[in-house]
Amino acid sequence: MITVFTPTYNRANLLPDLYDSLKRQTCKDFEWVIVDDGSTDDTGKLVNGWLSQADFSICYTKKENGGKQRAVNLGLQLAKGEYFFIVDSDDVLTDNAIETAVKWIDTIKAKENFGGVAGLKGYKDGSAIGSSFEGEYIDATTLERPKYNITGDKAEIFSTEVLRKFPFPEFDGEKFVPEALVYNRIARAGYKLRWFNGVIYIADYLPDGYSANTDRLLMANWKGYSLYVKEVMSSSMAFKNKVLIGGAWCLRGVKRICRKH
Repeated sequence: MITVFTPTYNRANLLPDLYDSLKRQTCKDFEWVIVDDGSTDDTGKLVNGWLSQADFSICYTKKENGGKQRAVNLGLQLAKGEYFFIVDSDDVLTDNAIETAVKWIDTIKAKENFGGVAGLKGYKDGSAIGSSFEGEYIDATTLERPKYNITGDKAEIFSTEVLRKFPFPEFDGEKFVPEALVYNRIARAGYKLRWFNGVIYIADYLPDGYSANTDRLLMANWKGYSLYVKEVMSSSMAFKNKVLIGGAWCLRGVKRICRKH
């Protein structure tokens, strides 16, 4: 049913925690696809040791370092699951994450124009990240998140078939593209997600992770970032959110100019 996909780079010290959380899953209807983005540590040796031990399928491949978006595109080619769940190498899943995801996926399978489901991400203490709506679930596109008070990082699980229609853009010399760029494109194509209120993913925001280095990453990968902002401006997103996103882009642009001089 589900491909759990993990892009990783020099995280051999952290991957065992994610592996252990996958071993504890109450439902084993998943595979684990790992794309090693050019690690120089013992990631390969570590994963190869798990291949004969795990009671679920593991697919491991290593490529030249090229950034998360290229790793995701490769992972989508390798995926055999109907749904694609990106789980970063420094994070873990709750024990019932796959079981919960499968339950919600079953509720949308017969419906048209649904791109997947999305649960909550939480901190280690179990509290949810960001805010959410009242009630058990709601159907909305990614662009409608502000309307329904869906803020902060969420655990999106997309149809593999749908996600393959919207590969991450790849720019020469750049190794990062905001994931929201692709998710917004899926929304503009009319695909909704079924958002549900339940923590299934525990995130750990490390000092060397994407979240902690957002400013640096966006300024260093200006083409991808600018494309994201350009598409937001022409989308149906609420005006106040466009102002915030556009304003942040302008400020980062000024910072880039100042650094060059």
